[in-house]
Amino acid sequence: MNKTLKVYIGLLILLFVVVILIDFSKPKPINWSPTYNELHKRPYGTFILYDQLANLFNNSKVNNIKVTPYEYFDDLYNWEDSTYNTSGTYMLVNEHADIDEVSAQELLDYASHGNDVFISSNYPPSKILDSLSIDIKNQYNFKGKAELNFTNPIFTRDSIVIEKGLSNYYFSELDSMVTTVLGYQKFDSINRVNYIKVKHDQGNIFLHLQPVVFTNYHLLKKDNKKYVAAVLSYLKDDTIHFDSPNKTGANLSKSPLRFILSKPALRNAWWLALASLVLFMIFNAKRRQRIVKIIKPLENSTIAFTKTIGNLYYETKDHNTIIDKKITYFLEHLRRGFFVNTELLDDKFVKNLSLKTNKNREEIQSLITLILNLRAKNNCTESDLLKLNKAIEDFYTK
Repeated sequence: MNKTLKVYIGLLILLFVVVILIDFSKPKPINWSPTYNELHKRPYGTFILYDQLANLFNNSKVNNIKVTPYEYFDDLYNWEDSTYNTSGTYMLVNEHADIDEVSAQELLDYASHGNDVFISSNYPPSKILDSLSIDIKNQYNFKGKAELNFTNPIFTRDSIVIEKGLSNYYFSELDSMVTTVLGYQKFDSINRVNYIKVKHDQGNIFLHLQPVVFTNYHLLKKDNKKYVAAVLSYLKDDTIHFDSPNKTGANLSKSPLRFILSKPALRNAWWLALASLVLFMIFNAKRRQRIVKIIKPLENSTIAFTKTIGNLYYETKDHNTIIDKKITYFLEHLRRGFFVNTELLDDKFVKNLSLKTNKNREEIQSLITLILNLRAKNNCTESDLLKLNKAIEDFYTK
């Protein structure tokens, strides 16, 4: 390794060190992505809510659901007496309720046995909405902050005002026979329903359309926790079945190398191979072979000779000879390329050539007529030559 290469490598290492030091010295940016994950302490995680559920429901046990609701409650269903081996409240807090139709039907069945289902989402599962005759709309154009309040006068002091992460989904159609309106959200002095309780057989389904109030950011703002406590006060003090976004298998790496990186021996071999490849590239960066001299290929003298002969005929204005040769070459091309007989250039020839070349019959007829006319003409002009050349070139290119 020569001195120059050592200097370059040293500068490269120094550059990497400087970049790493600058990166570590920067303050860690806040991740504002809405995850609604009970393990995340970022602004839009639900760590505080999940941590405080045991305090909000003193006599309740909190179970974390890490499979689909169907898998979870189906295992707890007693087929002998058609009852569930558990009771309490199913709870889901997420921006989008990612629940399939089978799981949604399972939740309806669970509620019909005298249990509660609480879903806080911008748009609950369509299966549940259709079953309960509920429709939701979204008012996209809204400004500023919103006031969240309750219909029950007991919770008058628990109303709050929020302005970050809002959505304006609201209930536009309800079945008044089985639905109780519990809360509103007010945008621009317009009150819209955002919290309801729906009676479903022996149980209840609670739907709330502003899940952002349950996130860490809003629970730590002012007295927003009192609103959350009031929302959850409608639920029974029984087992809480909390639907976690951390489903079984969801945390697996999606990298194609996940198996290699999961095994210590394979992982070490992988990094060793990468390091060896980098070292090989560094030490073989210098060209070892001498520069190969470029040798120009011999010119095709046949083409040059043909151009010379063509120019000679053209300069002597022997247009008949050039036209005759171009026609001869063109007909030879037709014989070799399309296997047609060019002895008699009649209508049958034109028809066969049109079928074999898939070209317009009128255009071919025009070209053949031109060839026949020029063959019969004694004194051809330069204009005749140019016209023939254009017609033949059009045949080749079109």
